[in-house]
Amino acid sequence: MMKSMRMTGLGLLLLLAVVPTAYAQPPGASAINDFFGSINGVLASVLFFDVLPGEGNMPFIVAWLIIGAVYLTFRFGFINLRMMGHAFKVICGRYKSADDKGEVSPFQALTTALSATVGLGNIAGVAIAVSIGGPGATFWMIVAGFFGMTTKFTEVTLGQMYREYRPDGHIMGGGMEYLSKGFKEKGMPRLGKGLAILFAMLTIGGSLGAGNLFQVSQSMGAVQTEVPFFKEFPLAFGFLMAFAVGIVIIGGIRRIAHAAEAIVPTMVFIYLSACLWIILSHFSELPAVLSLIVHEAFSPTAVAGGMIGVIIQGFKRAAFSSEAGIGSAAIAHSAASVKYPIRQGFVALYEPFIDTIVICTMTAMVIVITGVYNAPEYAGLIEANKGAALTAMAFGSVISWFPMVLSVSVVLFAYSTMISWSYYGERSWTYVFGERYSMVFRIIFVIFVVLASITSASNILDFSDLLILSMAFPNLIALYLLQGKVATALNEYMGRLKSGEFERDSGR
Repeated sequence: MMKSMRMTGLGLLLLLAVVPTAYAQPPGASAINDFFGSINGVLASVLFFDVLPGEGNMPFIVAWLIIGAVYLTFRFGFINLRMMGHAFKVICGRYKSADDKGEVSPFQALTTALSATVGLGNIAGVAIAVSIGGPGATFWMIVAGFFGMTTKFTEVTLGQMYREYRPDGHIMGGGMEYLSKGFKEKGMPRLGKGLAILFAMLTIGGSLGAGNLFQVSQSMGAVQTEVPFFKEFPLAFGFLMAFAVGIVIIGGIRRIAHAAEAIVPTMVFIYLSACLWIILSHFSELPAVLSLIVHEAFSPTAVAGGMIGVIIQGFKRAAFSSEAGIGSAAIAHSAASVKYPIRQGFVALYEPFIDTIVICTMTAMVIVITGVYNAPEYAGLIEANKGAALTAMAFGSVISWFPMVLSVSVVLFAYSTMISWSYYGERSWTYVFGERYSMVFRIIFVIFVVLASITSASNILDFSDLLILSMAFPNLIALYLLQGKVATALNEYMGRLKSGEFERDSGR
């Protein structure tokens, strides 16, 4: 049966690759836009109510993320600073053991998770945050990334602790598992199962929204500025992306991990090199830019909601970009081959650091240095939430030929994010509906790639934010409930590390 489903899926992908695109805006596009708009309104009213009295606006879910990240950082004694060196040694393979069990290496798990986070949240999302919240949003993105490192450590450790080996050899891990099993240990099996299913359903939606629709829409916006053909025939872009994604995700986590391992380092190097070139070419302006970022973080001049508004934009974009507190990365890291769950948690510390503190900060500095975030000629891009296209304009204002290179980078960023989020969605789908229906989700995911080329960026952005951030609600409940178990494992691990046991085990 699985073989026939696989053949059916491949046949669908081939069909998507060759279907002619004879019209630019297919019938029903406006209906799709209206559909996403109606969903956004319902979700926002239920999950994003304002918890701040007065004129400011603080969505509950953003406050939930901030409080959780800060609390866990203090709870574990700023583990995000103390264990970065040890984490790097683990990534380099220093502590390999014959007792390691999993489907992929710790580094492959990291690159798979990074391929989901290092994406258009770094390019498009940062541009949107700065254009809405001003330069000060950059400061709060960095703060959110710093505290988010501990949240990521906690959820990934739990993902390893509660992972399950399925009869077919695949690993099931992530928020679904530690919610259901962890709550059962605490004598609340029904509540845990209910929250696990809620988390899985939100992850499925987030996979199709932030991990698919948003990526295609934003990358297409950047490519259309350089390749007018796709502006006239957007479906052609959707079909090409659908085919490219499909041929990888049909193969499951191992093929996804190998693809991520090859793509992520290359695309990060190309992108950061361009950022450094622009920043260094404006080196004399750097002190003024840094001063503006810090000043606007605490005394914004033209931002709705004042300082609270800037904080919200910074934390929203950081959460959307690094996914710390969301629980998604625990799904990928649960497949890593390690003996101690804490060890993979240390590896995960590098995700928000690389994604938010390094890449998002450098993107924001390029946006601020070039001034495109408040340039009148780009008001249309800002209003339409075309963040990737706005970032392309920022690079193009300094390196005239770079928008074409950036367009390629944007597609790679989007592509890597999509293949990883397809795995998150597929594991969640499997948790709810069963292993034998995993191929059904992969086919649905590919179909959504095509749909993304015909719906609006604004509705997709709102839909993505709502679903991704909503995942934090059940996930952080689990982190609060199970923090004691993480603390116990951390203390045991630190004791063994200090005694030199791990050095003896690795033969060093």
